[in-house]
Amino acid sequence: MPALSYESVGAHNPLFDVARTPSCVGALPEYFRARPGTRRSVHPTHSVSGTGRLAAELLSGQEKDTTPCGAYSPFARLPQVDGQILFLGCGLRPNTSMHAVEERVEPPYLFAKTVDYQIFLPDGSEMRMIVRSHNFKGWVQRYDRLEGAMSQGLTRGRVLQAQCSLVESAQMWPAALAALHKDPLFFVEPRL
Repeated sequence: MPALSYESVGAHNPLFDVARTPSCVGALPEYFRARPGTRRSVHPTHSVSGTGRLAAELLSGQEKDTTPCGAYSPFARLPQVDGQILFLGCGLRPNTSMHAVEERVEPPYLFAKTVDYQIFLPDGSEMRMIVRSHNFKGWVQRYDRLEGAMSQGLTRGRVLQAQCSLVESAQMWPAALAALHKDPLFFVEPRL
């Protein structure tokens, strides 16, 4: 689950505690992040929490990235393990995995300044990460357009009362890359 912390960590506060910094993307991801036995990747603004047999493999190494969703991020690694992305009652717009796709193409709106972060690890040690931040100033993210770009790999259904979408990441990546190569602004629109 996403454990993003960009609201409390950034150039305004370049300190990130892997074990203590809360996520800012809802009650369910925060509950999952804080529960015993859950691991969290090491990234100041775009960490991911997980548990299970692939958690260590998918969550390790993100501290090597110099961007929010680089090659070592769980977002970029998900297609390699035939991973799926479940959107539970929120539509396709809040798709952080799409940032990993965007980082491969580097559309003109994507990057902003570089921030030097102080990271506090669960074992008590510290490290630095210098990360190029994302910049969507003046843009609205339109990852719901992914539906029109994908010919397969998107399933809709319900969980209780929530309308849900299940996206196969291995199908999402080539469809999204093709859309961005054709039009670098395909997944954004100007903020009015």
